[in-house]
Amino acid sequence: MLSGRIVAPSRILCLALLVVLMFDPWAVLAAGFWLSFAAVGALLYIGSATVGEASGWRERVRAWGIVQWAATLASLPILLLVFQQFSLVSPLANALAIPVISFVVTPLALLGALVPWWPILWLAHQGLAWLMVFLEWCATWPVWVAPAPPLWAVLVAGVGVAVCLLPRGLPGRWLGAMLFVPALFWPVSRPAEGEAWVTVLDVGQGLASVIRTHRHTLIYDPGPLYSAESDAGQRVVVPYLRWLGIVQIDRLMVTHRDSDHAGGIASVRAALNVGDIVSSVAGLDGQRCLARQRWVWEGVSFEVLHPAAEAYAVAGKANHLSCVLRVEAAGRRLLLTSDIEAPDEAALLFRYPGDLAADLLLVPHHGSKTSSTPAFLQAVGAAQTVIPVGYRSRFGHPKGEVLARYEAMGATIWRTDLDGAVSITMGGKGLAVSGFRHEHRRYWHGR
Repeated sequence: MLSGRIVAPSRILCLALLVVLMFDPWAVLAAGFWLSFAAVGALLYIGSATVGEASGWRERVRAWGIVQWAATLASLPILLLVFQQFSLVSPLANALAIPVISFVVTPLALLGALVPWWPILWLAHQGLAWLMVFLEWCATWPVWVAPAPPLWAVLVAGVGVAVCLLPRGLPGRWLGAMLFVPALFWPVSRPAEGEAWVTVLDVGQGLASVIRTHRHTLIYDPGPLYSAESDAGQRVVVPYLRWLGIVQIDRLMVTHRDSDHAGGIASVRAALNVGDIVSSVAGLDGQRCLARQRWVWEGVSFEVLHPAAEAYAVAGKANHLSCVLRVEAAGRRLLLTSDIEAPDEAALLFRYPGDLAADLLLVPHHGSKTSSTPAFLQAVGAAQTVIPVGYRSRFGHPKGEVLARYEAMGATIWRTDLDGAVSITMGGKGLAVSGFRHEHRRYWHGR
């Protein structure tokens, strides 16, 4: 602009893109990067429809409406891909938020930075506070939720955006709306009858896992508490289920009260429709977790093996009340053991002599030396094992001697700190296990 040259808006946008990537090449991994450039690109794309026509108030209102429509439409494919949802009331929220922030809050804040007079900043704060009251009301409105569409569906929807925003008078603009259909209505993927899909999520030092059958979903521990404002339920479990398109949880099993397993309860219950709760946590509503509890979902059998009723009468560590769950599908067995320790393993050996064999074992207590006794491992005889553990665990999990026991058995060891989320498929084709970082390799994984 200072040089007096007439530069195409597309070149200015590309220059801005270059500058951003020079400072932060990883910006392409942030949702805000794509939302910002998509919105600005859409506004430049429809610029000819809004520039030079705002001579009267009707034209100005129309131009303002076109701008809102373009920004909302351009962000829609990205919101579906990244967040699997979009607000149905976002145009209304933006209609007020954008002018208030642009013409009231930001100018007052900048003026307050130059002129140190408190009433200026107070007005800026008050304007934002009133705006937040309106936005919080908007946040209570329903949102469109759908499974994460594949990349090709998002790209097709992007073409649909371009077609819908073509100038008035061009025929066939309505066809652009049809290109949104795959992204908006992508079906929820589910196991077949008699199959089970299990995911042990990478939540750091703790445990969170999801078990799905043809029509049901079970959460086996909602993950750890990270801080007073953050937990794995909010950061990992709920986003993962939204990515799958799941908003209804049929059963939430909280194995014991330790915060690395139960810390995400509140976030999961606040964000999802939770059916019934099974736990060993005193004071938590729902039914008590007890050995011999059984149920069957679409040909997949579930059985609680631990704790027994008498264990609740004995005061001790919460680990001893950990709910142990056995899942059997298509003749394959999975044993989920939470944080049981050596005495609990001995109790299981006594209660189920010769009936603990499993194809895959969720390693007890993150690979602690207080668990995984040789007798227990021999009785289970799992060829595949999963260790839910945090990267550089402050507890030193998994312990070297424990890893040596599993290696001596010839078991394949999967670790969430190295392999990412571990996915398990139990079905007619047998047992298949994979790690997220193997399926989605990135150079920063160091592999």
